Amino acid sequence: MDDAKGDSGVSAFDLLDSQVAKIVKQLNDCRKENELLRSEIASLQTILRSCKLPVSGKPSADHDEGGSAGFSYTEKLQVRQKLVLILQKIEMELRDDSLQ
Repeated sequence: MDDAKGDSGVSAFDLLDSQVAKIVKQLNDCRKENELLRSEIASLQTILRSCKLPVSGKPSADHDEGGSAGFSYTEKLQVRQKLVLILQKIEMELRDDSLQ
């Protein structure tokens, strides 16, 4: 009778151990993914900072059609706005995940 309890105790322990190992693996995977996302955010922020546009809304001579990068002022402005929206969404998702 003691053997039966011992066997079920070992299997329950093995089950618990495997579940803990699975959770630890998931945690490590989430940490890696989080680091990748932070790296992507930093990269996007760098791109956004390098896309300097005049605040006035009027394109300067540097930002006319056929500028140095081949994009018009309007196209650069649209890219910048889209990047800002993407960064805001990513930051909101990261905040939501950190609250849970």
